[in-house]
Amino acid sequence: MIDKRPHKEILSKPVVTKEGRRLGIIKDITFETRTGELIHIVLKDPTPYCSQLNLEYSKKGEVLIPYNSIIAIGDFVVISEEDLM
Repeated sequence: MIDKRPHKEILSKPVVTKEGRRLGIIKDITFETRTGELIHIVLKDPTPYCSQLNLEYSKKGEVLIPYNSIIAIGDFVVISEEDLM
């Protein structure tokens, strides 16, 4: 389980896979308004590698990464690529 962190603390952080592949920068986070459950991180400036993954897209065409695929938050937000498949 990821430690709870303020929303603004992870905005603009780079997102990478645990294998070190860059995916983009966090633009926003989506959540369920009734429960507060975090659902997706929204990427800005997605890298070409994102198109090789089975990712969802918002109605605006933004890349969405499931929040539960995050395995670490530090200087980078690290995600598990296996959780995207």
